Amino acid sequence: MSTDETFVLSTGAALPGDPIDNTALAKRFGVNAQWVELFVGTRTRHFAVDLDTGAQTHTLTDLATAAAEQAMVRAGLEAADIDFVVLGTATPDMLMPATVNLVADRLGLDQVATYQLQSGCAGAVQALDLGRRLLDEGDGTGNRVGLVIGGDVCAKHLVLDRDTTGQPPSELINYVLFGDGAGAVVLSADPDGARMRLDSVLNRFTGLGRDPAQVIHWWGETGPVEGVQAVTEDYKAIEERVPGMAVEVLHELLDARGWDKSDLSFLLPPQLSGRMTQKIVKELGVDGAAEVSVVADTGNNGNALPFLQLDALAPLLGAGQRAAAVAIESSKWLKGGFTVEGL
Repeated sequence: MSTDETFVLSTGAALPGDPIDNTALAKRFGVNAQWVELFVGTRTRHFAVDLDTGAQTHTLTDLATAAAEQAMVRAGLEAADIDFVVLGTATPDMLMPATVNLVADRLGLDQVATYQLQSGCAGAVQALDLGRRLLDEGDGTGNRVGLVIGGDVCAKHLVLDRDTTGQPPSELINYVLFGDGAGAVVLSADPDGARMRLDSVLNRFTGLGRDPAQVIHWWGETGPVEGVQAVTEDYKAIEERVPGMAVEVLHELLDARGWDKSDLSFLLPPQLSGRMTQKIVKELGVDGAAEVSVVADTGNNGNALPFLQLDALAPLLGAGQRAAAVAIESSKWLKGGFTVEGL
């Protein structure tokens, strides 16, 4: 865990199209709207595809560029001010070229370092961790300002015209759990104009000997493998393990800063779903902190979520106020988080 100072100049967010509520989802996929509300706890989500035609309306490049542009405008920066770009995603637009390079091109960036990290929800924390380490710490790199982006476009992997009758819950859940979107932050080595300070980042693999709870196959030119489900979700394992992992992360973050739960003004909990978020928040027991959650309205859009939470936190966080964020990835069990202070 690194504790060197890094400053957040601004945030940005991008969601595709209008929100899709559970009634529209139920009509399209034949699921029960009340089941979605009660079991998943998500009210709306945004899809980068047209539900009627199945045509893709937004790429990850589109959304990541829009979020980054908003963050740059809010920070008052031009392309020439950016020294590097980091993108965390589980759903790049293609294997090559890397989506981060398409985003850099859209933003008018050139001669800058670019990095793309492939992971699930924890990828956002990994991207933040890498971004803060890329900032100049007296090593002569000259990196003073960088863009860190997280986003996913999950809907493009769904077969919208399939009959969902009789589908196993491990596959059906993916049609109601996920959404699409992107978020971004501008990191700086200097405090001038900063909204908050990024105090610490935790990024840990904890999956030794544990079976993955989420698997997404990437079919190449050979096509799908007969008898192999493309996307699987062990929701029971997630429900059992994630709350405890979240508690571990929060305690480690607080111990690293010498903080107590009572020092927190805001809590950014894991955003697996609306229902799971409620369960985790109760387990974390930070009663004095205001919860900053977005998943019930945005759907689980993976790497975008911690950035969307930061975007929601930015106008709320006052000088001296503290916040802790926790992110859990169930694919092969990763835990992460970070702390910030208002300036």
